[in-house]
Amino acid sequence: MSRFSRLLIDPNRGEDDPTLIMRISDGAIIPGNHPISPQEWDRRIALFHRPYHDAIDRLIADVTAATGSAPLILSLHSFTPFWKGVARPWHASVLWDADPRAPMLLLDALRAMPDIVVGDNEPYDGALRGDTLYRHGMRHGVPHLLLEVRQDLIADPAGVEAWCNRLAPVFATLNADPSLHRYEMFQSRTGPYATEDREEPS
Repeated sequence: MSRFSRLLIDPNRGEDDPTLIMRISDGAIIPGNHPISPQEWDRRIALFHRPYHDAIDRLIADVTAATGSAPLILSLHSFTPFWKGVARPWHASVLWDADPRAPMLLLDALRAMPDIVVGDNEPYDGALRGDTLYRHGMRHGVPHLLLEVRQDLIADPAGVEAWCNRLAPVFATLNADPSLHRYEMFQSRTGPYATEDREEPS
């Protein structure tokens, strides 16, 4: 939904994260990012990163106002079949921090599917301070998860359709579960919340 490459700027990172704009990715130097001036760094945050998160804030607020309950946040990503020359065996992976409500249900649903290798916080760990789900989910007590699908499985229209057909009924079932529309605070595995970081619902 960001409509820009994560090599331009990664919306799934906090503004103070040193990997917000990657200078090297999978061993390759990114010419537009190395070198990069502080002015260009700030320009990308203002033009791309902040508008992305502002849009999420508005959508969450609209859903909460319309329903009177917490939204369920489903963040969809993809990962490369290989990283640094090593094949990744997972077809899909569920990433999460410390709120198990939605992730556990999705993991159970995916593991019940035949011929699907499912990762639990693989090849990445979902506990990342300042990332999208930390910012919009963890520190607000909003149920959430991040699903990664391997890129070669969705590289053509047939693959996209197959995964849409596989996931749509699962997501609909999750969204219909009242327990996934309640505010509940969990302590992040990244450490205690700062006073200004913790935003519980009023």
